[in-house]
Amino acid sequence: MIGIYQEPIEGIPCLHVVDQKYTGEERPVVIYYHGFTSAKEQNLPIAYMLADKGCRVLLPDALHHGERSKGLSDDKRQLAFFEIVLKNIDELGVLRQYLLQNKLLKDQGLGVAGTSMGGITTSAALVKYPWVDAAAVMMGTPKLQAYARQLLHYVEKNGQSPFTKEELDHLFEKLAEIDLSAHMESLYERPLMFWHGENDKVVPFEQSHSFYQTVEPAYTNKSNLQFIGEKGREHKVSVPAMHRAAEWFERHLL
Repeated sequence: MIGIYQEPIEGIPCLHVVDQKYTGEERPVVIYYHGFTSAKEQNLPIAYMLADKGCRVLLPDALHHGERSKGLSDDKRQLAFFEIVLKNIDELGVLRQYLLQNKLLKDQGLGVAGTSMGGITTSAALVKYPWVDAAAVMMGTPKLQAYARQLLHYVEKNGQSPFTKEELDHLFEKLAEIDLSAHMESLYERPLMFWHGENDKVVPFEQSHSFYQTVEPAYTNKSNLQFIGEKGREHKVSVPAMHRAAEWFERHLL
């Protein structure tokens, strides 16, 4: 039987999803990040699929989302998009430390995945953390700086940018440090799966697809890299895509 437990970790509200027969055991773990304006509960379907395969799953609420939402307007939350991503990256280290301290994580068994903003978080995590053993980017982008410029253009087109030049320079310095497209060598041929709807109008399909085409020749083990484009799909992860991600982690973590 799959159990779902509320588990705050160092102030981060999380759902802990695991087959009850593995409670307290060291297991491969997938930490799955939700998308912008979403919340941890909305990823329970894929968490169930992963737990059914034998993984332990943590679903954290990102800053300004879910239980951490404190009445911030949508406009202000949009402006905090990359602050949220950067916070996710920092907190990933906190979540891993919790798993290790409580002897819940099997060696060489940590996967990271996420939807949209969570997929962007996943790509950045591969740059910062060599201990991420496998990853799945669901309609996210590994081109962090390019996507930031796209969002900034949108903000400026709809009114004057609220950011000073110094603030933007500081932001892009931070993003440059964790932009996977600028640090492809940090992959070390780790298992990486992309899924993206071909008609996505929120996070460009081309950004993830062109990155895959660029990095694919560097992978000697071709089974460690996969790109799945879904025809006619917009910015919503399909049920077949969830199954493919669960199978990916079953293959590379279990």
